[in-house]
Amino acid sequence: MKQNRIQLMDALRGLAVLLMVVHHFLYDLCAFCGAPWWLFTNPVFDVLHYIFAGVFILLSGVSSNFSRSNVKRGLKALGVAVVITVVTVWMHMDIWFGVLHLLAVCMLFYGLTRKFWEKLPRWVVPVFTVAGTVLTGSLAEGRFTDIPHLWMFGWITPDFYSSDYFPLLPWSFVFLFGTWLGRYIKEGKFPRWFYETKVPRLAAVGRHSLVIYVLHQPVLYGLVMVGLYLFGR
Repeated sequence: MKQNRIQLMDALRGLAVLLMVVHHFLYDLCAFCGAPWWLFTNPVFDVLHYIFAGVFILLSGVSSNFSRSNVKRGLKALGVAVVITVVTVWMHMDIWFGVLHLLAVCMLFYGLTRKFWEKLPRWVVPVFTVAGTVLTGSLAEGRFTDIPHLWMFGWITPDFYSSDYFPLLPWSFVFLFGTWLGRYIKEGKFPRWFYETKVPRLAAVGRHSLVIYVLHQPVLYGLVMVGLYLFGR
């Protein structure tokens, strides 16, 4: 029997996507329109950015329990991620390992190793992921190295730049924690309200999150360029 979608999960994903769109629009205003940079980067937004990105990554992990093939899902995401890299490099807004690149690798990895994780005692995964997030978050992300091509894991050379950057360490642990959480959600062990809450408009956004992620920045960039052309700087 086909399992109904959990609308609250779609709504949370939709909220995270909408906030990402707002965040990137603020970046465009600062980068191209001369708006003050504190609109884009400030203590409040810097924290919220990672919170909602974390929710998006966590939900992707949860959704892995409902996917027919995480390998196919990962390959699709990887193809789109490669296109995003090519386009953003052409636009001089390089994205080498953004959130979609991260999710693609995580989907592929989990799709190939799912049976291993499911055979472990259930307490192992949350302990492993929490410990891994804490340790690698402090040791890897943003650390400089002279060794090139380790940016996928969080070690970067001083000249590395990516306008959207979510390395495997520590973010893959957030995804993996979501896969563990998703097993309980799929088994119906969450409170009844979790499955019955309806937020149709946000849920609709969440169901189309990949399309919005792919198209939102070119659309925003185009709007900003049109605005500059019409009204000047």
